[in-house]
Amino acid sequence: MLRQVLLEKANLAHAEIVEAAMPALADGAVRLAIESFSVTSNNVTYAAMGDAFRYWNFFPAPEGYGIVPMWGHAWVIESRCPDIAVGERVYGYLPMATHLDVIPGKVSPSGFTDTAGHRQPMSPVYNQYARLAADPEHDPSREAERMVFGPLFKTGFLIESFMRREAWFGAEQVILTSASSKTALSLASVARHRSPEVARIGLTSASNVDFVSSTGLYDRVIAYDTIDELPKVPSVSVDFAGNADVLRAIHTHLESGLRYSCLVGATHLDARTGATADLPGPSPQLFFAPDHAVALFKEVGPAMASQQIAESMHRFLSDTAGTVEIERRRGLEAARDVFVEMLGGSVDPKVGIVIEP
Repeated sequence: MLRQVLLEKANLAHAEIVEAAMPALADGAVRLAIESFSVTSNNVTYAAMGDAFRYWNFFPAPEGYGIVPMWGHAWVIESRCPDIAVGERVYGYLPMATHLDVIPGKVSPSGFTDTAGHRQPMSPVYNQYARLAADPEHDPSREAERMVFGPLFKTGFLIESFMRREAWFGAEQVILTSASSKTALSLASVARHRSPEVARIGLTSASNVDFVSSTGLYDRVIAYDTIDELPKVPSVSVDFAGNADVLRAIHTHLESGLRYSCLVGATHLDARTGATADLPGPSPQLFFAPDHAVALFKEVGPAMASQQIAESMHRFLSDTAGTVEIERRRGLEAARDVFVEMLGGSVDPKVGIVIEP
C-alpha cells in the first residue's frame, strides 16, 4: 500500500495522509521502499517556493495539492531494470511517502538518473540517485547526518565556491543570517577551510547566540537586535532567514560597504516576503543552487566536483560533531507533524529530525 503526505498548496499547514494501491511496475522501472528521510527548514523552502521553482513537479499530486520533496535513503524492492538489483540501497530525492517508482538511466556503479518524463524539465541535480555500495560520500556511521545536512551542506559549499570564484567581491567579511541554520553552518565550515581570509559573522536570534557561538564556526556572533554592531568593512551578506526587516537593517547599516547581497531559502516563512526594492547598496540576488552545481560540474568535471564536495562534507561533519542531536521518529504521521511545526518556525537548531516512514 502506497501512503503519501499531501499538502494543500494554498494552505501549507493543512497536510493529510492518503493511501492508494500500488500500480504495476513499468518496464525498465525500479520500485523503491523509502527507509528514512530528514525533515529540515530546507523542506519548508521547497514548499514555500514549490510553484516558483517547480519543486511540486517532482512527485505529482492531485490538483491543488503537493508532495514535499525530502532527502533520504531507500532500498530496491522490485526491479524491471537489468542494471539495478533488488536489495540495493540508494540515497537521493524522495517524496514524503512510503514508496517511489523511478526509471533508471545513465547507470554507473556509483549512481543513476531518474529518466521519468515528468522530471526532465527540472534541474538534473535533483534526479540523481547514489548507489551506496560505491558512493564516495557515503559513510555508514553518518547516514543520519548526511540526510540532515547533505543537501543543505551542498548549498553552502556551492555558495562558497561561487563567492571564491568572484574573489568574494572584494569583501573582508561574510555576514550570515539565520546563523544557527544547517545551511549557514555548512557555509561557515566550508569558508573556514577554503576561504580563511574572509571573516565569518553570524547573525541569529538572541536565544540562539550561545548555541551558534559554541559551534566555533564563526569569528563573531551578533544578535539580530544589535545589527548596528556589525563592523563597517567591505562585506557580502548571505541571507538564509528571508526576513525583510533583517535584510533592510543590514543594507541600511553597511550601505555601499555591502558589495554583494545573496538571498538563499527562507527559514522564517512568516517574514519571507517583503520589498527588496530601494534598499541601500547592491540589489539582492537570489541564489539557486542547482544552477551553480551545473556550473561547477562544467568547470572542474563531475569527478573532481564530487571529490571536493565529499572532502568538505567530511570536514564539516568533523567540525559539527556533537553539536546536533539526531532524533528518530517513526511513521508518516510524525513527518507531517514535524513539517507543520517547522512551517510555524518551531525549529530547534540542536536537533536533526530523521523520519522512518
